[in-house]
Parts: sequence; C-alpha cells; structure tokens
Amino acid sequence: MRTSTTTQDSAVADTVPDAVPGAADARHSESPDPDEHRDTDAAPETAGGRRSRSGLIQGAAALSAVAAGTTAVAAALPAAGGPGGELTADARVVLSVFAAALLCWTLTRADDAFIGMAAVAVLVAAGILPYGDVLGLLGSETVWLLVAAGVMAAGIEASGLPARAARALIVRAGSVRALVHLVTVGVVLTALAIPSTSGRAALALPVFLALARVFAERPAVVRALALVFPTTILLSAIASLIGAAAHLIGDEILRGMTGSGIGFGHWLLLGVPLAVVSAHLAAELVLLLMTRRADRRGRLTLDPEQLGDPAHGDSASGGDVPGRLTNAQWRMLALVAVVVALWCTESLHGVPPTAVALLGALAATAPGFGTTPMTAALKSVPWPLLVFMISAAALADALVRTGAAEWAAQAALAGAAGTDSTVVLAAVIAVSAASHLVLQSRSARAAVLVPAVIPLASAVGLDPAAAVFASTAAAGFCHTLTSSAKPVALFSDLPDGSPTYGRADLLRLSALLGPLMVALVLGAAVFVWPHLGLPLR
Repeated sequence: MRTSTTTQDSAVADTVPDAVPGAADARHSESPDPDEHRDTDAAPETAGGRRSRSGLIQGAAALSAVAAGTTAVAAALPAAGGPGGELTADARVVLSVFAAALLCWTLTRADDAFIGMAAVAVLVAAGILPYGDVLGLLGSETVWLLVAAGVMAAGIEASGLPARAARALIVRAGSVRALVHLVTVGVVLTALAIPSTSGRAALALPVFLALARVFAERPAVVRALALVFPTTILLSAIASLIGAAAHLIGDEILRGMTGSGIGFGHWLLLGVPLAVVSAHLAAELVLLLMTRRADRRGRLTLDPEQLGDPAHGDSASGGDVPGRLTNAQWRMLALVAVVVALWCTESLHGVPPTAVALLGALAATAPGFGTTPMTAALKSVPWPLLVFMISAAALADALVRTGAAEWAAQAALAGAAGTDSTVVLAAVIAVSAASHLVLQSRSARAAVLVPAVIPLASAVGLDPAAAVFASTAAAGFCHTLTSSAKPVALFSDLPDGSPTYGRADLLRLSALLGPLMVALVLGAAVFVWPHLGLPLR
C-alpha cells in the first residue's frame, strides 16, 4: 500500500516541475496588458468550478439512485416475504440497510470502510445491533490475525528477503517462458506470508521495474511481464487465508453465520493447488496473447547485477551484492518457515493461528532479532481493511440475529426448488467471477456475496463452507478493467513510463481467463476438494 501511495505522490511530483517554471515565468514576465494575468488565473478557477459542480451533480445522482433503490427494496420486502414467512420489522430494516450499502458500494465513490461503518451505525442507532457487540468485534481472532500478519510482513520486507528470493529465481531463467513461470512461482510464495494483494503488488513493483530495464529493447516482453505480475498476484491469493482481506472477511462471516470457519491450515490445503494451477495457466495465457514466437525464442542469460536499481542506490535483492543471505534474511526466512509450519499443524499442537501470528510479529520486531521497530511495522497494517472487516462481520451478525438470513434461506429454497445443487454452485461461481464488474472492491464483494451464498447453499443441500470457498476463489478473477483491482491499476500506470498493457489487452485476457477460472473452480469443488476434507454436500 505504501508503494502505491508513493507512486501516486511521485506522479504528482513529476508534473510539478513542468508546471512551476511556467508559472514563475508568467509571474515575472512583463506583459503590456495586466488583465491578461487575471484572465489566465481565472480560467483554472472556472474549470475547477465546473469540475466541482459536475462532481456534486454526479454525487447527488448517485445518492438519489441509492435512495430510490433502497426504497424499492424496502417496499418489496413484505410482498417477497411469502416463501419465508412474515419478516419482522428489524429484519426489514437490516435488509434495507444491506441493500443501501450494496448500492453505495456499487454506485458511489465513497470509501468502502466508511459505507460499512455507516451501515453498522444505522443498525446500532436503531437498536438492532448492541453497541458492545460491535466493539467486541475489534477483539476477534480474525482482526488480530491480520494485524499480526501485517507486522510480520513488514519485518520480512525490511530484511530484503522477498526481493532477494525473486532475483534468485529470475536469474535461473533460460528463456522468456521460463522467466514468466519463475516469476509466477515467486508470486505464489508471497501469498503465504504477505497479507493483501495490494501489499504484494507494491512489493513486486521494484522487481518488475528492474526486469523492464533489462528487457528495454524487447517491449513486447515487458508488456507481458507487466500483465503477468498483477494477474498472478490476484489468482494466487487463494493459496492462503491471509492472501487477501476478502478471505478473512468471508471466513469471519462464515464462522458467524454457521458456527465454524475453514481455518488457515485447511485453507492452505485447499487453496495452494488451485493457486498454482490457475496462476501458471494464466501466466501462459498472458505470454501467448502478448508476445509472438520470435519474442519467446532464444536463450536468456541474466546477470544478477542487471537487476540492480541505480536510481535508488540499491539492488532488487535488498541492497547487498549477490552471494549469501544476510543474517537478517536468514532470521526472517527461519521465522516464515516456523510460522507457516505451525499454522499448518494446528491440529497437532493446538496453538491457534492468531497466537502463532502474534508471536511471529513479536519476533519480527524484537530488538536483536527483528528487522524493524514495532511502531514502524504497525504503520504498514491495512487499517481501513480492518475497519471494513469489522463492519462486514457486524452486518452478517445482524442478518442472523434478526432472522433475515433464515428468511433468505427459505426464500432461496422456494426459488431453487427442483434445481440441481451443482447447477446452483456453477451459478454462484459464475456470478462471483463476474461481480468485479459491479463491485470493484474485493472486500466489498466478499461482504455482499458470502451472506447471500450461505443461505442459498443451505437451501439446496450444499455445504456452506464449500460454496463460500468456491465463491471466494472465483471472485479472485478481477482482470477486466484497470479499476477492477488495485494491482491491475498499479501496473497499468508505471512511474518510469515502461511499456505496459492497455484496456484491449485486459479485455482479450478476460474473455479467455474468465471462463477458464469458472471451469477450474467448479472442477476443483466437484472433483478435488471433497478428497481434501471439504465435501460438496
């Protein structure tokens, strides 16, 4: 996240030097007509005023649409309550507020966390959600798991270990195809320890920029690599529970509505195979779409020194010359190995994943062992995602508490009567994969889809956990537009002007990758996951 912000700031800074000298010349030049300066100065104000009025009009239109949609939902609820029985007043309020939040996430540019907390505030003010219960969510294990993982990731990043590992993989590439798949291997590995796709994209950007300099004379290869990074980052996130905040949100909602979640170790067992297969297939697809046979032909010989970053006086490996890992990198490598091993063996030792993560966070910031102070590491924690996660869990609790979820389950049962459960699962997967066209935030998609998927799955005889995991995996496909995901946006506007992909490239990729992902997730749910402890029914 820090890198993406820095990139935006750098972009602004790059435009300032061009503008400031001209402004200075205008102030100090002598003009025969003093009114000329007043007219010139007034023009930006007029344009700014027009933009401000346009923004206000668009905002007012969006809010009007939200109000109209919410009113329509509220008016339709009594009539729609037939299959599930009469709705209580509290349930109607919860469903109306949920609909309003969905419309706001879809139609407005307001912050996702703000919308979520505003919805929760309405339910608290209405007396539906107890104030103490909402505050109690701050102490949930999922929240502290994300906090601890963020702190631990800051320590790992500060050691330079991820970049060093990436370079160690890259220099072994003997061809462009091998390079693309080795990059994919490195990206998949980061999902095991780095929370959030945005954080992993920020971590991968310097590695890509170093490769872009190496392949400066081969723009097609650079463009392909620019698309490989965000594509594999998004698809490989399913490998672990902390791979994306949406996973934590979905697991928390599942736990709140059914009494049990999936857990880190089981998620790893289910997600890693799908992440590996989908990421490598997508990488190969990008390579075929973005390069010609001539671009892929010939052997590569990459010198580790080529991946240095002279602009920052550092190298992509974390600042030291090629050779052995530094002591700090060895310590962080050992820490990652121990933490992941403990996460995967929870059933043997009984230590919860959150407690393991907290111990790992303390180790990553401990004087003499860690690589960064605790205060600095806490600044890298995605606090807005935490707030959003809490609001999503609170909304799910309100759905269960008021009986709205039960009504939705009974309504779904009436609507899906006679429909094969596999067909319903295929529809859930397809809708989840396409949802990024409406809801651009991955976390918002989880907050909307999971509470709807659970009662639907129960109604048709599907295991809610299997349906939620399938929906979450399919929602990882969000490549159609640059605004569909932060990693896609980050790599589409590079700070040094390197060749990158355009809208047409994303559309071509999505036309093939979308159906492929739906088929992969459905196949895994039907044929693979039942053998890994996640039965379909």
